[in-house]
Amino acid sequence: MSDLNNFPVAHKWPARHPERLQLYSMPTPNGVKVAIMLEEIAMPYEPHRVAFDKNEQHSPEFLALNPNNKIPAILDPDGPGGQPLPLFESGAILLYLAEKSARLLPQDPARRMATIQWLMFGIGGIGPAFGQVGFFHKFAGKDWEDKRPRDRAVDEAKRLLRVLDGVLKGRSWIMGDDYTIADIAIFPWVNGLVNALGAGELVGFADFPEVDRVLQAFLARPAVQRGLKVPGPSD
Repeated sequence: MSDLNNFPVAHKWPARHPERLQLYSMPTPNGVKVAIMLEEIAMPYEPHRVAFDKNEQHSPEFLALNPNNKIPAILDPDGPGGQPLPLFESGAILLYLAEKSARLLPQDPARRMATIQWLMFGIGGIGPAFGQVGFFHKFAGKDWEDKRPRDRAVDEAKRLLRVLDGVLKGRSWIMGDDYTIADIAIFPWVNGLVNALGAGELVGFADFPEVDRVLQAFLARPAVQRGLKVPGPSD
């Protein structure tokens, strides 16, 4: 296990427990995915809050870890070959942690690829679309007089919810009985859309009972409840 001090990010956010995986994040719909995953697999980690109000995501130290200046990102001191591994992009991190822990990703090749398929649906579809709804409904875009961009985002969110509602019929989780990284990629955004962004009525969330059923099951998981609060204000 190498010294984390070789990484600029560890100078700005010093590790109190350098032997643990270091998480750099914020409790946003995208940011909590990795915290939830770490809680689910019970992997020791140390969270660090990347404060958006201070533009810390644009700091040289964070950009050295993630040149795309987005959260979440990790620094695993015990990566492949025992060497530290810096990693960004929530989908890549979820895959990495699933493989490292041999948890929440089916071993059967066909089911593994199907899980990755739905992981990509969450990363490439759900996240961007729901984020756009949030921009036009709650943030700066809400003041735009022209509502056509908002309506386009809402229509796409409804379409994606309809897809998700259909696949969840008769299933406990996206992959059936198995709770996987696909659920962890998708349901923080569903929760964010309905609760944090308050867009449930706008997207007609009541029309998607299967999504709501599984969302409630997701939110009832103790690891999810813990992960949704990470990193806290003092982390």
